[in-house]
Amino acid sequence: MTADPDISRQIPAPQVLGVLALELSDDSTPARDALGQQAAGELAKLLGRDLGALVPGVRELDLSFAAAHFDPAELLRPGWPVHRRLDELRVRAPQAGQGPRIIAFGADASGAVPLPFQSDPQLAGGRLRVLPYLFVGEPAATESVAAHMESTLFDLGMVQADTALCAQDAFGARIEHARYLTLHDLLAMTAMQYRNQGLDPLWDVLETALLAPESEAWLDAPPEPLLRHVDGEVRIAMLAPDDWRRRCAADESDDGRLAKGFAMYEARQRQLSAVLQAHGVPVVFVHVAPGQDPVAALR
Repeated sequence: MTADPDISRQIPAPQVLGVLALELSDDSTPARDALGQQAAGELAKLLGRDLGALVPGVRELDLSFAAAHFDPAELLRPGWPVHRRLDELRVRAPQAGQGPRIIAFGADASGAVPLPFQSDPQLAGGRLRVLPYLFVGEPAATESVAAHMESTLFDLGMVQADTALCAQDAFGARIEHARYLTLHDLLAMTAMQYRNQGLDPLWDVLETALLAPESEAWLDAPPEPLLRHVDGEVRIAMLAPDDWRRRCAADESDDGRLAKGFAMYEARQRQLSAVLQAHGVPVVFVHVAPGQDPVAALR
């Protein structure tokens, strides 16, 4: 299970989308969701310095950075909405002088986090928190930077010690590891994580929703729930117990095991739905009439 290597076709050119990924200690919770403007600017300058040393040509591009942390699922959504909003704010930022800019966004003067950078509290608590960054510049320079980042950043993108310490102090959280990733790196890392969590069967559907939302994809592999991605949403077939038995447990006759199996099937539906919705993919539950072909019901 790997992420589509052609994620670039979903990124508006000329742009490079990435994240500063912070892996927190097990018992650590950030004290702040976003940094104030001064701290955000300091962290952005360190990020620009680190990546400027790692990737040739980075210093020729505008850097936009949101000093607010998210669950990875909040950035891996159809259309990459957080990065797109970051770019919209970049366009509106004033130009001071000539040459590339470093533009940082964070909490306002009162400490409030602006809406585009408010993380979902229901997705808080994970050890990996990610902060979005965006490089923009002339097409040739941006394409060169993008290619270099995709080929080297996953292996070499460790954050410098003073940058990690700055982030740790600013957010009030103990950080075990900090690294720079492209958005494609984050997608590939998420695919690996989901495989380890037993979510491998869902990946083709989720990947289609993220990278090719106009395309169709199915999860049709009993005893897994039946799913279809179409028209930008995922439809999940809701089966009656007898239809579930015919599809997923035809050889089972024990009533107790059947009842337990159906309950586990419904729990699996809820799990897959929750993962999809965390990634901003609309989910529709389709009730299948008793005896109806569930594949036909999702068409």
